[in-house]
Amino acid sequence: MASDKHSDQSKAPNQAMGKLVQTLELEQLEQNLFRGCSPKDGWQRVFGGQVVGQALRAATLTLTNRFAHSLHAYFMRPGDPKIPIIYEVELTREGHSFSTRRVIAIQHGKPIFTMSCSFHMEEPGFAHQIDVPDVPSPDELPTENELRDKLLKDMPAPIRAYWQRDRPVEVRPVDISRYMAPKKASPEQHVWLRPTGALPDDLAVHQCAIAFATDISLLDTALIPHGRTIFDPRLTLASIDHALWFHKPAKFDDWVLYSTDSPMTHGARGFTRGTLFTRSGELIASTAQEGLIRDLEDKV
Repeated sequence: MASDKHSDQSKAPNQAMGKLVQTLELEQLEQNLFRGCSPKDGWQRVFGGQVVGQALRAATLTLTNRFAHSLHAYFMRPGDPKIPIIYEVELTREGHSFSTRRVIAIQHGKPIFTMSCSFHMEEPGFAHQIDVPDVPSPDELPTENELRDKLLKDMPAPIRAYWQRDRPVEVRPVDISRYMAPKKASPEQHVWLRPTGALPDDLAVHQCAIAFATDISLLDTALIPHGRTIFDPRLTLASIDHALWFHKPAKFDDWVLYSTDSPMTHGARGFTRGTLFTRSGELIASTAQEGLIRDLEDKV
């Protein structure tokens, strides 16, 4: 990885991160039953990463002294941001070193999402990891403010609206050109992610925030070889499932590199996978997702 050319800018207070932390603080209704709300950000449906993060938070509130190491989730119905989401947690197994939970998210009396997750008590063992990709550090890339100043006026309207929105996670793409003039290219991308505000000193909350962030840019990678982006109004896009593995306990208080690739798309579905590395090069998590990709022009 290239060395930093200049020091990174300090993080300014950001209301969006405060809203995310508040969103992850669920209300307990009854034993193993929780209620979560969505931020009033104008989205027509609930962001998938929010549901994953809240469901994981619901599961973590049913145990102590164990960290999440894997989760596997399915999105069954779009979430309605106007009403709360009820999370029902099933204590599937309580083992000597592993605990398993099953979470169902409910709205309008129907399940919209289901997730199985496993928790592990830290223990010694073999250790190895793949090398971190050799890409520019976040300090060598334009900040979001610099991108806005230089590129905003030339960006397509949907992309411009996204970059103008106050968000809890700052995104610095290694290659911004595909958002300016999309062209067909190899199905892989690298983006740096960083929280725009401080998180509580609680590993479970940090893991939930990481889970939230892993839904950013993932499905977009499957569109690169087709010269399209997630902001294309001609496309209908939705997450079908989401898997996440936490390889080690890690805080989300600095930049992480999210490297993603898409082995294939077929039958209106795109498959993507990703790895997350700390700034120092530690591999902390891996993801995989299949998403729905429909081109509205195909129906004309």
